[in-house]
Amino acid sequence: MKLSFCTDSLGYLPYEQMLDKLCELGVSGVEMTVGGWSSAPHLRADELLKDASKRRSLKEALESRGLEIAALNVSGNPLDPGTLGMKHKSDTDKTIRLAELLGVKKIVMMSGLPPASPEDRIPNWITSTVSWPPSLKDCLDYQWNDVAIPYWHQLVSQAKACGVEKFALENFSSMLVWNPATLFRLREAVGPMVGLNLDPSHMMWMGADPIAAARALGDAIHHVHGKDARLERGIVDVNGLLETRPIEDVARRSWNYVAIGCGKDLQWWKEFFSVVRMTGYNDWVSLEMEDLTMSVEAGIKTSVAALKQTISR
Repeated sequence: MKLSFCTDSLGYLPYEQMLDKLCELGVSGVEMTVGGWSSAPHLRADELLKDASKRRSLKEALESRGLEIAALNVSGNPLDPGTLGMKHKSDTDKTIRLAELLGVKKIVMMSGLPPASPEDRIPNWITSTVSWPPSLKDCLDYQWNDVAIPYWHQLVSQAKACGVEKFALENFSSMLVWNPATLFRLREAVGPMVGLNLDPSHMMWMGADPIAAARALGDAIHHVHGKDARLERGIVDVNGLLETRPIEDVARRSWNYVAIGCGKDLQWWKEFFSVVRMTGYNDWVSLEMEDLTMSVEAGIKTSVAALKQTISR
């Protein structure tokens, strides 16, 4: 496995300074954000699609430092029924076309989440049993069969025509694909080009075991995010795992995203990566640093040091 970095948390640095920082840290690749919910601080898709010289400059800056593009990331909700969904669909289209021009074979994104009916104006994440009220089953069927699967059939065809080989869907909350079972539902409908971006942090706070999930996923693991979460003692015991407080309110939340090793210990991470490698995955592990309990610099250094000790090379 090779260590890469999701570039947003160094978005305050200009592109080449960001690359120099990663070289100092001993990182080998970059997972570059193109749009969606990201402001894409280091990559301007419209400019790069139009200008071959700018694409050459982007790649030369990487190659001169011995770095690679691990993946392009366009995480967002392309199935939102409003202007947000229109923007994220457009960003996804640009990402696929840019991947072809840059020779990138993997796109990291999210499945999207539609509304629960054609009349709704906002997405609806259905997480309770569909047995009651019974109408929830019709809502979920609409989301999958009428919206998500047709969209993903089209997207897979478009990506294949552009030479993209893999979509890695992050198992993020408020998305139709948020665990292995939902990934397999989409994968069975649209084919094995769609796999999971296995982010253990989300599984931790949802109450799942990422190691068991890795075993179940097998070759459906298309990408891995290095990201930890901590269930906060004395709060989660009272309030449970569901949490609606903003992520900045770290002292009162039931759980928080934290630097690698500040949630699960390094022995756990060694086992996790060993099992992931055992499934056949031997590709990029991208650090996604979203720890708001410490400085960005401290979180990155802590996480990189932990990942260097634990990923299976």
